[in-house]
Parts: sequence; structure tokens; C-alpha cells
Amino acid sequence: MNGANNNNIKSSVLTKLENIVNILKNKTSPPQLIMMIFFALIWVGAILLALPISSKSGNSVGLLDALFTATSAICVNGLVVLDTGSVFSTFGQVIIMILIQVGGLGFMTLGVMVAIILGKRIGLKQRLLIQQAANASSAQGLVKLSLYIVLIAFAFEALATLILTLRWQSELGLGQGFYYALFHSVSSFNNAGFSLWPDSLSPFVGDPIVNITVILLFIMGGLGYMVVVDIFRKRSWRKLSLHSKIVLVGSSSLYVIGFIIIFLLENWNPATFSNLSWGERVWAALFQGTAPRSSGFNTIDIGSMLATSQFFIIILMFIGASSGGTGGGIKINTFVVLVLATIQTFRGGGQVHAFERRIAGETVMRALAVVMSSLAFVLGISILLSITEGILENHFLDVLFEATSAFSTTGLSMGLTSELSVPGKLIVIFTMFAGRLGPLTLAFALAQKKHKSKIGYAEDHVLIG
Repeated sequence: MNGANNNNIKSSVLTKLENIVNILKNKTSPPQLIMMIFFALIWVGAILLALPISSKSGNSVGLLDALFTATSAICVNGLVVLDTGSVFSTFGQVIIMILIQVGGLGFMTLGVMVAIILGKRIGLKQRLLIQQAANASSAQGLVKLSLYIVLIAFAFEALATLILTLRWQSELGLGQGFYYALFHSVSSFNNAGFSLWPDSLSPFVGDPIVNITVILLFIMGGLGYMVVVDIFRKRSWRKLSLHSKIVLVGSSSLYVIGFIIIFLLENWNPATFSNLSWGERVWAALFQGTAPRSSGFNTIDIGSMLATSQFFIIILMFIGASSGGTGGGIKINTFVVLVLATIQTFRGGGQVHAFERRIAGETVMRALAVVMSSLAFVLGISILLSITEGILENHFLDVLFEATSAFSTTGLSMGLTSELSVPGKLIVIFTMFAGRLGPLTLAFALAQKKHKSKIGYAEDHVLIG
């Protein structure tokens, strides 16, 4: 009788689980499913990192710190409350590296690879999920795009691992040099910013090989897979899509502006550039002028930089990388669209266009929604952190910097993250999660129904300015 009862219980439980899965498949929209899977992956990572085997001391780092680290890794952020190299064991570091790779490539991309290997068919529901996760404009050719994404990522990471292994083997030995090269290559390409050195890449502030390799990695990852694939496929500026042209021109402009401003400002700062040669200053300015676009690495102490430089970095972090890439922020393409719309408004209005192509009005409104919701979110989080961390009068720039870094998944810090209180850690965890999903994806995921008004109202005017 007991055996029969147990079988009935098991059958009942399995039936309920199947019902839950079917409900999720049928009732859950792609953005909601993406949010839930990200949430589940974070908790899996947190549990693994909380195990004693993940710590060098043999004692658990605690569930909250493990959750913070897992969230930062999956969201390819880089903010840490525990030093990755000294606190986590090799097992823990490998778990972090896997979480970074999954978070950067996207679980749907890896899922496509597994499905293809197993000979499974990719259905419409899966294609819609890939489209949402990859931020693609169309559901056509997404399986092939997923294959390209994996090949591109692994090719860049493999080449960078080889270069950095040759660079570091004389100092660390071949085995450890390879391991450090692999970890930092994965972290760089996925714009994660995790480092096995306590002061990030500061020991290599003037090293051309390390600087060039890491910079190229996070630039390629930040451009977005669709842009990289577009470049490889068409190999002609004229044939590139409007999105690719906007991303390339916008990113290049910000990289040049970032380098020039950081170089000019920090040359007046004895706390950062005084002990560096002119060659090292150029490399430091180049690195810190490009890294805020979502890399998370640093070669000079961010907390010692001038307040003006720090605020400029906040702006760069808020803009972020490109849609469909491994970086965060409001995205460079969003920023460029709003800049073009502003310029067109100053010229008297009319169509917003670029490179002999008209940009749809819906795209402009979407860009405005992203910027406004992101700005409100960052300011709201900054106010909350200023309360929880007891920073009510001074050092608000530190809080704004940390909130922007968490939301934009950049990972740069002025030192506040390591001193966060329990409520502060929970707030930053939520901020990293929301920043990785993106404000619009999060809004669509939380919305139960789409309400579109069928009523047309008479047009009227509101004074502006």
C-alpha cells in the first residue's frame, strides 16, 4: 500500500510540474521567460559559489556575497564585494568564468548550440526568445546568427588567450599564465571586468600587449554581435546596415573623445599620472577612456581620479555599449538616435535621418523611453543607496558612480561596493539584474497586457522651454 501511495504521490507531483511547464510555455511572453531563466541561473551560480569548495579558506563565503558575485557574473558586470583572486578557489573562479560566458553569450545562444548538437528542431517560440535575447530586429536567420555568435566569441577569446599566455608565462609560468590568460580573455570579451589581480590590470598600465589585447576584446564584444557579423559578411562600408554604421561612428567618436578628455584632465592630477611616464599616461588615458563603455577593468585607481573625470566616466557608463552586445547602458545607438533627433529639432523639425536613411518616429520614441526610464532608475537607486549607506551629505558622486556602474553593467567602482551594507548589496543586486535585462525588456516582462488606446483625441499644443 505504501509503495502504491508513493507512486501516486510521485505521479501527482510530476503531473503538477508538467502543468507548470506547459503554463510557462503557453502563458509566458519571451521577455518574462528571459527574466525567469536569468533569475534561475543567478541562483544556481549563487548556490555553487556559496559551497565551501568555492572558497580558498574552505569556509562558505556566505549566501549573500555568493548571490552578489553570481549576479555580477551572469549580468557581466564586474562589481565585487569579495576579491576574486584571493577569496575564491580555482573551482569558484571557474564557476565565475562559466557564469560570465553564459551571461555574455546569452543562454538562448548556448541553448541553440546544444539543440543543434542533439539534433533538436528550433521552433517559433525558441526563435522569438533568441530574437528578444539577442535584441535582433527580425526572427529570420537567428539560428545561423547564434552559430556566428558562438564562433566569433570563441575565436576572439582563443586568440587573446594565446597572446596573453605568451605575455604572462615568463612571470606566472605556462600553466598559471594560460589560466590567467583564459580568465581575463573571457572576462574582457564579455565586458565583465572580473580580474584575478586585486587592483585589476593596474600592474600593466604601460604594457602595450595587455592594453591592446584587452581593449580590442571589450570593444569587439561591446560593438554587438550583429555589427560584427555584418562587418564579416559585407566587408564594405556602403553595404553595412544603418544600425552598424550608427554604432561604428558613434562608438569611434566616444572612444576618441574619452581618450582626449581623460588624458587632458588627469595630467593635472598627481594622484594618478604623476608617477607615470608620458607613454604610460597615453596608455592609461586610452584604456580608461574606452573601458567605461562597459568593460569594468581599470589600469589606474578610479577613486583617485579627479571629480570631473569621474563624472565624465559616469556619462560614458550611462551611454554604454551597443544593442545586442555584451555591454550595458542605454546603448550607443539609442544615444545617437536622440542626438540626431535633437539636431533635427534645432533645424526646424522634419524627418530624423542618418546615412541617407530615415529613422522611424517609433524608434525615436522608444529611444526617448529608454533614456528617461534609465535616468529615473539610476537617480532613484542613487537616492536609496545614499540612505542605506549613510551618505546623506557628502560623497554623493560616489553613490551616483556606483549606481550608474551597476545599472550599466560596467563594474567600475570608486570603492563603495566593497563597503556596502546588507540593504545596499540587495539594492545593487537588483540594479545589476535590471540593468542587464534592460529597462524596456523589464517593463515588457512585468506588464500583464499591452493596452493600446483605440480613442483618437484632438491635437493641442503644450509650451516647451
